Amino acid sequence: MNLEVLNKDNAPQDARELLEKAEKNYGFIPNILGVMANSPALLEAYMSLSQIFEKTRFSAAEKQTVLLAVSTENDCGYCKSAHTAIAKMQNVDEAVLNAIASGDRLPDAKLDALFNFTRTMVEKRGHPSDDDLQAFFDAGYSEAQVQDVIVGIGMKTMSNYNNHIADTPVDEQFKA
Repeated sequence: MNLEVLNKDNAPQDARELLEKAEKNYGFIPNILGVMANSPALLEAYMSLSQIFEKTRFSAAEKQTVLLAVSTENDCGYCKSAHTAIAKMQNVDEAVLNAIASGDRLPDAKLDALFNFTRTMVEKRGHPSDDDLQAFFDAGYSEAQVQDVIVGIGMKTMSNYNNHIADTPVDEQFKA
């Protein structure tokens, strides 16, 4: 199923203000948001959760690691491309991004633990083992950050699933 990528002119009225906000923030309207504008409720939920995820206790590199882990586990090409590009803009180590893309161990042990824990949470549908949790804690993460991972998973699950059904085209700005 292909969903139309809407813009400020043809989106439902209650999505237009959100698209204008996105354009102001990013300098363009990413296709993911244009597609989500078909459902103003989804667009609002995603943009709201994105803002909430920004408030988590993770660094920029850690946030992108969570979002890339979910997108990798859910095999979302659009989100993998977009978050790799965003991570580069945020100066995330290229070696980390290459390891994520190739499925190798991340060169930063703490980020590797975060990446693996996030993928485990998605794979096990929120039922990590005690050993999974302990490995996360041993890497230096807290109980609150387990919940912060859940926020990132919720956010990316919305976008990953929507991109799967919409076949969202990757924006030129996000192509490698």
